Amino acid sequence: MTQPSPISIEFFPPQTAEGAEKLRAVRQKLAALEPEFFSVTYGAGGTTQERTFETVFEIQREGHQAAPHLSCIGSTREHIREILQRYQAAGIRRIVALRGDLPSGVGFAGELRYANDLVEFIRAETGSHFHIEVAAYPEYHPQAKTPRDDLLAFKRKVDAGADSAITQYFYNLDAYLHFRDECEALGITIPIVPGIMPIVSFSKLARFSDACGAEIPRWMRRKFEAYGDDTDSIKAFGLDVVSELCAKLLAAGAPGLHFYSMNQAAPTLAVCERLGLTA
Repeated sequence: MTQPSPISIEFFPPQTAEGAEKLRAVRQKLAALEPEFFSVTYGAGGTTQERTFETVFEIQREGHQAAPHLSCIGSTREHIREILQRYQAAGIRRIVALRGDLPSGVGFAGELRYANDLVEFIRAETGSHFHIEVAAYPEYHPQAKTPRDDLLAFKRKVDAGADSAITQYFYNLDAYLHFRDECEALGITIPIVPGIMPIVSFSKLARFSDACGAEIPRWMRRKFEAYGDDTDSIKAFGLDVVSELCAKLLAAGAPGLHFYSMNQAAPTLAVCERLGLTA
């Protein structure tokens, strides 16, 4: 199957052996979509970090391209250098470079304070070995003082050497198109791939969205609330909304789609089936 629009899919490292087994089965199903890469979120603490490594190396051994997340907050240059060397030795060619959140109880902000510092460091240490992805926020980062500040922070990451960007998920098409226009006006030309969050549970989505600053439009929120505990209707409406958003994004020239899978296969597969992106 030749993918008309590149897709990529994100996992988080499983916490248990049972979770790892479940993720293998999920990955096998999603591999049928021939994604450009599978990304794996980064655990900042000891054991969680090891689970990230295990998941990344397993994906790579299976013959897929793995793109580990790497965050710099609370870390040292030496520690990040060790991780980069480990990834290089394993043949990893892609990294998602993030500032990250400071683990609770940790007072040390780290030697690299921002994502642009991390991108700069990766480039200085490894040259052009890695394709570097960074985060973008069409509805702006919740901690940004102003939209302009957030745009300039994004530009600093691009100027430091980022190759492409993946956005926070959103349900407002205009937010993405406006953000893309503003980036172009600043001379930012790297691909900005929309992050897509399939919807299976409205209560979980509402919690996530409140925490990360992604807006659920009022008309969507009201419809979800009206369905109450009717999970079938919530899933069906969620599939309609997300599929329509993806179709409009691709029609508007989005360079691909990045799915936040939440370690499940069915929601992403259902959207891709609607879009005609399955074999």
